[in-house]
Amino acid sequence: MGSTAIDGLISGLKTTDLINSLMSVEAGPQTLLKTRVTATDSFVSALQGLNAKVAALAASAQTAAAPSSWQAVTASSSTPSASATASAGAQPSSLSFTIDALASAQTSVTGSLPGLAALFGGSVPASFTVATGSGADAQLTSIDLTNVTTLAGFASAINAAGAGVSASVVKVSATDSRLQLTGSATGAAAAFDLYSGTLTAADLAAPTPPVAVMARGAATTTAKDAQITLWPGTGAAQAVTSASNTFSGILTGVDVTVSGATAAGAAPTTITVARDDAALKTLASGLVTNLQLVLSEIASRTQNTSTTASDGRNIVTGGVLSGDSAVRSLKDSVLSAASAPVNGISPSTIGIVLSKDGTISYDESLFSAAMAADPAKVQAVVAGIADRLQQAASAQSDPIKGALTLKIQGQQSFRTALNDQVNSWDDRLAMRRAALEKTYAALEVSLSKLNSQSAWLTSQLPSTSS
Repeated sequence: MGSTAIDGLISGLKTTDLINSLMSVEAGPQTLLKTRVTATDSFVSALQGLNAKVAALAASAQTAAAPSSWQAVTASSSTPSASATASAGAQPSSLSFTIDALASAQTSVTGSLPGLAALFGGSVPASFTVATGSGADAQLTSIDLTNVTTLAGFASAINAAGAGVSASVVKVSATDSRLQLTGSATGAAAAFDLYSGTLTAADLAAPTPPVAVMARGAATTTAKDAQITLWPGTGAAQAVTSASNTFSGILTGVDVTVSGATAAGAAPTTITVARDDAALKTLASGLVTNLQLVLSEIASRTQNTSTTASDGRNIVTGGVLSGDSAVRSLKDSVLSAASAPVNGISPSTIGIVLSKDGTISYDESLFSAAMAADPAKVQAVVAGIADRLQQAASAQSDPIKGALTLKIQGQQSFRTALNDQVNSWDDRLAMRRAALEKTYAALEVSLSKLNSQSAWLTSQLPSTSS
């Protein structure tokens, strides 16, 4: 029987309210458990947020400590007709050259064609061959012309063959159509010819080779390599060619792309590869920024807040991580790693400054001056700081054995145990409520019986003698 069914049935008591009041008292321990679950959730969330920032600091420090990170270089060009990119392995250097020619792809166009047969001198052969390149390296692609009778069909057959040539029909007028073929790649090795029939390499090497239907020599645009001349005007001048307009690895780790020929009498183009100071500044400032994020997170999570009670008292509440020894140890270790001298050199001399309030800042002007004066010293100091920070941060955030990681796992296990206790209290309280409802229901039944007896006795009184 539900509590609503017995509420005030005989006694007039608000039984439901009584039971709810009693249950509130009974649920006191569970309420305390739920409060602890909420507090643990907040604690775990704060630890996870801090751990993520510590892991980012460890990654940043690992990068800053790596010698390869300090080999960053940038490439620049003295003219707009060339550009350069530097990658791993590039070293500070320079290279001058003139741009003699740009790479191009072959484009061939037929004369006016009334139909496909005119291309082959009167009749369409059963097949034809596209020859790309020359000599032993020539690539031969035979294309079947069975059932191909139109220029459009011929162009489609070429495009479907993947022969390194694309074809299109150009309609000049109602009675004038032409066939245009374009090589898919630039460079002399991408030049092509078209031959009637199916040919082999031996056919092309014969003393009297077959005559091309469309020969590369008749192309409107000739396939040719790009060419530059290194060290122009000197006895060491050397021509270098490339099938494309990019000369890969012209210097170790440096690619040069050309876009226009050098005008007669114009100065050569000079590619300069130099230390990338901007990248090195970012390396150092990024390390400090990640450290600042960790310290800021600790400060915000341990900050005290003040509230005023109803009686006017000032109540001070600590942050969710206040008083935690692991967090305090983390703060001390990263501050020490960032501020302690490296080989007797203070980090503040190269722009990593520890302030009186315990914060770390990055001074770009100091860093730039130190780099200009002694880049090797700056690298040694920053790499040393980074190595210490990486060790300190990894000891906390390592996904297997990090102190913060293990603390989070422990708190998560504790939260699971608390939730199990809360759930067990649900069953206990349900049984207690059922017992109270049964007791009050029995009370109502007993009162009903007493009322019945009272009514019977009252009805018998008149029949008794005085």
